[in-house]
Amino acid sequence: MSKKTYRAVQVAEANGPLQLVERDIPEPGAGQVRVRVHACGLCHSDSFTVMGLFPGVQFPRVPGHEIAGVVDAIGDGVAEWKPGQRVGVGWFSGGCGHCESCRRGDFITCPNKPVPGIHIDGGYAEFVIVPAAALALIPEDLSDVEAGPLMCAGITTYNALRNSGARAGDLVAIHGIGGLGHLGVQFAAKMGFRTVAIARGQDKAALARQLGAHIYIDTTTQDAAAELTKLGGAKVILATVTSGKAISSVIPGLAINGKLIIVGASMEPVEVNTMEIIGKRTSVGGWPSGTSKDSEDAMNFSVLTGIRPMIEEYPLEKAAEAYERMMSGNARFRVVLRVS
Repeated sequence: MSKKTYRAVQVAEANGPLQLVERDIPEPGAGQVRVRVHACGLCHSDSFTVMGLFPGVQFPRVPGHEIAGVVDAIGDGVAEWKPGQRVGVGWFSGGCGHCESCRRGDFITCPNKPVPGIHIDGGYAEFVIVPAAALALIPEDLSDVEAGPLMCAGITTYNALRNSGARAGDLVAIHGIGGLGHLGVQFAAKMGFRTVAIARGQDKAALARQLGAHIYIDTTTQDAAAELTKLGGAKVILATVTSGKAISSVIPGLAINGKLIIVGASMEPVEVNTMEIIGKRTSVGGWPSGTSKDSEDAMNFSVLTGIRPMIEEYPLEKAAEAYERMMSGNARFRVVLRVS
């Protein structure tokens, strides 16, 4: 009897094309779950897989870590999940359990965790096998295409802001209104922050206010750091852009004890004026997504407050076209594969 197959979009080698292929449907091993993928968001960090830039990536590899679907089968030892449950899978897939981070309960910083779409096959496919620890329950009121982007772009901006130390009423700036930033503005406003959106062009002002921003700064005509300083300085600046030079330019706009949190992944360096950050006790840091439970929190908060990603949909067979659209920077705002 011939094995049943499924469709997947893989990269056979670094910088190779995205190819639609047929594979045998795999069985989940101990502690694993097979998910039937309904939708998968495309993230800029998928390029780390396609280009072979991320440490540990091996080919062929199926990219994708913004997965939404249903539990299709469970392996031995999986007691908390049942077939048919709606689940999401993001960057997090559990920890090794024995490294320094895991022993302290800080599983997201585990250096040995297998990232879906990088170290194990991801969601540009009809099925995916993941550790049970990777699963997050999707709320009833979220569609699959809405849930997908919240598994990375959503949780990253939400989790960074809720752990930033900012309190309701504080001035919080979202730098960039793209795939991450348009969610960051919504989260910041709904968390009760005095929200500033920073982007290029006056054409984005109306959208920024529609998303919940109280103030808009156009960097083509205004000095963002100077404008933030006039407002008293930002308690937090969430940098969702990938330009190191652009990020560096807003640091002087931080208030005393202010914090810059970088979530836009880039290989570009960020420069700081040491006298500036010493004198104002400011800090520069980053935030790496969150656990599967954090993903559930992000989705539940989105349902509670009406936050949704703005998306463009493509079918699985047009994954290569969707990837190019995402990489072009012209998509508004998240590109999602509707798989099933």
